[in-house]
Amino acid sequence: MYPYTAGATGLTACFPPWTAADGKLFDNLADPAIRAKIRAEMAQQETEWENMGMLAGPENILIVATNRPENRGFAGKRLSEIAQMQKKDWRDAAMDLVLTERRRVETIYFLMTPENLAVQLKQPWIKVGTDSAGVNPETGGLTHPRSYGTFPRILCEFVREKQVMPFEEAIRKMTSATARRLSIPDRGLLLPGLYADVVVFDPQTIADVATYEKPHQLPTGIRYVIVNGTVVMKDGVHTGAKPGKALRGPGYAVAN
Repeated sequence: MYPYTAGATGLTACFPPWTAADGKLFDNLADPAIRAKIRAEMAQQETEWENMGMLAGPENILIVATNRPENRGFAGKRLSEIAQMQKKDWRDAAMDLVLTERRRVETIYFLMTPENLAVQLKQPWIKVGTDSAGVNPETGGLTHPRSYGTFPRILCEFVREKQVMPFEEAIRKMTSATARRLSIPDRGLLLPGLYADVVVFDPQTIADVATYEKPHQLPTGIRYVIVNGTVVMKDGVHTGAKPGKALRGPGYAVAN
């Protein structure tokens, strides 16, 4: 898990799964009869699928980025705002946005509470992950702050400030516990013979800085990042070294 009250996926998570079957998502959204069926299912409180639109509500659905000129002003706005601007129901606003963009439309959903995060993070079986791709800090636009702040946020807020768990337990959930769960035996611990992937940080100053409004901000308090025994980050500056390699679990097989 990651320590944020919002998740991120496509705006298409507001639609019932059958709408995308057989690659016919855009055709279905453009068909008036099928669209009416989608619209009705989107408003159902109880469904057999995870209805993100009703779980979050349009006021808690943040559009991250748009490509089409007619949608340019919608990035960074809530779905409820977009619907009001267009003078249409939020369900129609969501369908029209996906249809005109011709893609799933990256979206942030505000769903959780800090109290629930704390309860989950202290469970011994929980591991920490960003659930996100790496992002270039020089790029513009919005992205989920988890790309930058996941691990520092846990160490700052849930360890140092709220004392949900000690540093040692948090580090275990970020390193050795994750490596063992993924069956990667040669990483995750500081032991002779293992790959030297090391982060050196100040426990008194490490903190996340990235926000939903300004996500492209690097955390504070990290002194060194070492990958495979080579320093790649020193005092916030990349050294230019690229010693990393793809990690393959035991289930990996080369396709014929």
